[in-house]
Amino acid sequence: MSRPPEAPLTSVSAIARPSERRARPRSRPAAALLCALLLLVAVVLSLAVGGRVTSVGELLGALFAPTGTDADVTILGLRLPRTVLGLVVGACLGIAGTLTQGHTRNPVADPGLLGIYQGAALAIVVVTASGANPPALALALCAFAGALTVAVLVFAIARVAPGREGTLSFVLAGVAISALASSLVTAISLLDLQALDQLRFWQVGSLASRSGAIGAVWPLIVIGLVLAIANTRALNVLALGDDAASALGQAPWRARAVGIAAIALLGASAVTLAGPIAFAGLIVPHLARSLVGPDYRWQLTVSALLGPAIVLIADTVGRVVARPGEISVTVVLAVVGAPLFVAIARSRRKIAL
Repeated sequence: MSRPPEAPLTSVSAIARPSERRARPRSRPAAALLCALLLLVAVVLSLAVGGRVTSVGELLGALFAPTGTDADVTILGLRLPRTVLGLVVGACLGIAGTLTQGHTRNPVADPGLLGIYQGAALAIVVVTASGANPPALALALCAFAGALTVAVLVFAIARVAPGREGTLSFVLAGVAISALASSLVTAISLLDLQALDQLRFWQVGSLASRSGAIGAVWPLIVIGLVLAIANTRALNVLALGDDAASALGQAPWRARAVGIAAIALLGASAVTLAGPIAFAGLIVPHLARSLVGPDYRWQLTVSALLGPAIVLIADTVGRVVARPGEISVTVVLAVVGAPLFVAIARSRRKIAL
């Protein structure tokens, strides 16, 4: 007796085990709506809470009918640029983290796997040690150039390495180049105290006083977002394995190149704007998968909402806890997010990549 023909596998959700299909299609729009509401709450808190709490009336007045009061100056001059920066950086990190974990099939990967953080740090210490004293915007653009250069170098090495059809060569190239860049950063910093001071200031990871760089990198952010959206279908197919993807007409390396380009542009932009806020790109993809399942079209949508929400909430907590100063958003994310990440890692429920 012949076996009935099997249905073709055309998406990652087609091979997910029942225990992995945690999010039903009907629940995905509800999850996205919930994340959008969380983001709205995070934006309101970021605008209303800080060194002093602003009332709803003061907040609405500053946004729609400013009169130059102290509250207007605080909201429009300090908190609004900070909030916009948090929205942009959080979305970039969330999407880049999801793409990184998808393409490397590594649930503990983040955009730093491309060497983005180390590349930006290397550019900063080299520029500072050379004796140049560029303004903050120029230094941010130097950091972007360094991050993008290292990411391209990692991709080029992985492309020509033996066994390049898989993801292992990409991961190994990222680890090797990151280690090399980190060693150079340490060596230069030890020889130049001014470079060390500049590096320590940049490594804090903050949303303060860096919003001016958005105007310089926004075209690259838009390109990265377009590439990420275009890469979702291919990423769903790649989740079946490179052989299955090739059988379905998808060129694995071409799809991976598009995804890595998006990761590099978005990750480098986020590092340029706010420094190395690493933990957001690690935890957001896990939360997105737990809410909407393995379909990357929905994962990227939810990650673009959860990323800025988490960054803004962490930034608000840092400002409230250390009034009138602030705690770095990177520190808050590590302290609050690490136990959450451990809980996810210990969970018995499987989440498909």
